[in-house]
Amino acid sequence: MKAIQIPLAACVGLACVLQAQAASTVDLSVSGVITPSACTPSLSNGGVYDLGKIAAKELNSDQPTRLPTSSLQLAITCEAVTLLALEPRDNRLGSSYSTYPDTFGLGLAANNAKLGYLQLTLDTVVGDGVDMKPIGSTNPSSWTPSRILSPRFLTAFSLNEEHIPAPLQQLNANLQIAPILAPANTLPLTEEVPFEASVTLSIKYL
Repeated sequence: MKAIQIPLAACVGLACVLQAQAASTVDLSVSGVITPSACTPSLSNGGVYDLGKIAAKELNSDQPTRLPTSSLQLAITCEAVTLLALEPRDNRLGSSYSTYPDTFGLGLAANNAKLGYLQLTLDTVVGDGVDMKPIGSTNPSSWTPSRILSPRFLTAFSLNEEHIPAPLQQLNANLQIAPILAPANTLPLTEEVPFEASVTLSIKYL
């Protein structure tokens, strides 16, 4: 795609009229690539893990309580072989009780107390019928092995130990979901307190 050049010029007072044209302009280049292939992610059970009601007396008083772990099937289907990554977004950003940055929040209580956090990991990753390894990166030029899905970095998929993203057309994986509630003594438990994580998994074309 041909780059678009947009000349930007600024002038302060009449003195700039006397300056050479080259000294009062700068080029802005805007570029991109239109990919012919689109990819669609999906999760089993509509992407819902409902824990139901949990009695307050079941929570640890002064330390986090780990709730039952579950898994959903993640699928990515592309129209053609495509180089891609997953880009998770935390829709409850800022509400994670954990000091570990690679977690997702469970929302806030009425008193703005953080309700807990969610950990997401991938295993049994198969791309186009071949075992693959999840790799993570905050910079698409450098990747390291990571089973964790994080709001801080991209997750792609590699075929070998070189940790280089590989193109694929169909991917299937287990998404492990581990919710943890904050200590009971930090929460207003005199009434029902709903908690909910909300995570968006978007396809990032590489």
